[in-house]
Amino acid sequence: MEENDLNRINENYLASWLEGSLTDDELRNLVSKTEFESYKKLKRGIEVYGKLEKPIDVSFEQIKNRIENNKKVRKINRNWYVSIAASIILFVGLYGILGDDSVLEQSNFGEQRTITLLDGSEVILNSKSEITYKSKQWKKNRELFLKGEAYFKVKKGSKFTVNTNNGSVRVLGTQFNVNSKKDYFEVVCFEGKVSVSTTDKDAMVLKPNQNIRKINGNPIEKWITKVEKPSWMYGESTFRSVPVRYVITALEEHYNVKIDDSKIDDSVIYSGSFTHGNLKTALKTVFETLNMKYAVKEDDGIELNAN
Repeated sequence: MEENDLNRINENYLASWLEGSLTDDELRNLVSKTEFESYKKLKRGIEVYGKLEKPIDVSFEQIKNRIENNKKVRKINRNWYVSIAASIILFVGLYGILGDDSVLEQSNFGEQRTITLLDGSEVILNSKSEITYKSKQWKKNRELFLKGEAYFKVKKGSKFTVNTNNGSVRVLGTQFNVNSKKDYFEVVCFEGKVSVSTTDKDAMVLKPNQNIRKINGNPIEKWITKVEKPSWMYGESTFRSVPVRYVITALEEHYNVKIDDSKIDDSVIYSGSFTHGNLKTALKTVFETLNMKYAVKEDDGIELNAN
């Protein structure tokens, strides 16, 4: 395919994304990582421009038309979109305030992603998880924010901090797993030591094979784990005495399905595993163990019923 055709296709993707008819995940799957980062910068520039121009309702089309009206006919291509964003940011003098050094890394449904950080540390994201950090501040402040679940291999050096909505983990160099989702927070140390703080408890130090978990505001649970790595890294999600609603969420995130649990008691406790390789096998493993019925609906959703 010729370069002009590729540019034209990307222009259509960008326009749909800015208008809201294409999601971030959909755009990320259609363009390269570099292009996606450029498009995010463009969007941030347009948003700031719009705030400064209030009460005018500034949409992408209005900005484009305003620029086109001040210039004679000019072909719009991907590079010009990016240059518009840069011009807007420079015009308002807010390039630094926008936090242009913020880096966002995400994983999709059923995907594991390995990210190498600026110091050589590695983060392996479980499905539907994300990290954000400041690239310009990384040497002085190795700190990031996690949503979801990730395994960390931290290079020795200055303090390394993983912040979540449920608590934080601080280390100098080690390997550990963090799972933080809504009212669920779990940390497992696999190598070295980690210091864990929750929103309502001071720091606790975990040594290799030690595990802590806090669910739904309940007291912190502690136990010893015998595995060398989290099971999700080997294609299987494992649960230890958790309400089945957390298992349902994990199934949805791995298989990109919607599960209707309105007809069951989602507080029923489940212990066990499900495979990441086959949805039917995963459903059977979980729900037949709990003596629950499940059915695939016409819209590919799944409905649960108590026996």
